[in-house]
Amino acid sequence: MDAENPAPASPVLPRSFDETHKIRFECRRGIACWNACCSNIDISLTPYDVLRLARRQDLSTTEFLWKYTVPYEMEKDGIAGVKLKPVDGGTACRFMESAGCSVYADRPTACRYYPVALLSLRRQDENVDRQSYALVEESHCLGHREPREITVADYRAEQGLPEYDELARGWRQLILKKKSSGPAVGKPSQRSLELFFMACYDLDRFRSFVASEGFGRIHDLPDDEIRAILEDDVAAMQFAFRFLRQVLFGEMSIALHAENTEARRVRLAEQRARIEREAAERLAREEAGDLPED
Repeated sequence: MDAENPAPASPVLPRSFDETHKIRFECRRGIACWNACCSNIDISLTPYDVLRLARRQDLSTTEFLWKYTVPYEMEKDGIAGVKLKPVDGGTACRFMESAGCSVYADRPTACRYYPVALLSLRRQDENVDRQSYALVEESHCLGHREPREITVADYRAEQGLPEYDELARGWRQLILKKKSSGPAVGKPSQRSLELFFMACYDLDRFRSFVASEGFGRIHDLPDDEIRAILEDDVAAMQFAFRFLRQVLFGEMSIALHAENTEARRVRLAEQRARIEREAAERLAREEAGDLPED
């Protein structure tokens, strides 16, 4: 969403600001619109959101993704995101209870930010993203009528957002880098898309991938780093972002076994040559009439 040029029906006010800006807002139990924002959800999840919610449910990330989320395309033919799945046959959040959010301590980033919108921008000639904010005003929300004024910085601290934003920074930078690169990077392959989804959201499956013999033959990781990846969720998530920067954008930060990498390159080249040769032979036979028409 471009906060400077919102869609006609957009609830985002057409003005961005920094974290010193004061907003007038408070959500409290007893307010007439209590739970209204949870009754019709469209909540995108960051990798850290998935991790926190999965661990709260005592589920693997694989199980949580299957049970609680749906994938979506962030851009046409581009990398995937995940959204929280509403209740079956409805639009309400499945974690909503009459008393409020049942997973409040581990609620997603989008829920913590509301009614503030985080805007992340990255210029092509920069290696860091810039953050600004906008205000979301929806007709059902009465929190804007409350008398409390608070800066965006203090609101973010109150909602526990500095930790969430810091641990999602590597993921956001990957997305911004892909979007800012545009056609220069080209359409990702199916394998790249699958790697992105696994590394970002399905951390337990990515951890198994890192522990595999095939990964170890190619990548030269110190034992203490492997141990941290296998034992610490945050370390595994941050390594996943490094891995994707190397795979998708060639930002080399993970050492490779040179001899095994060369052997793999030769093996893949031979495999491609074999496939091309078999295709050419089949085409020649078809042209010669040796094969029946399909």
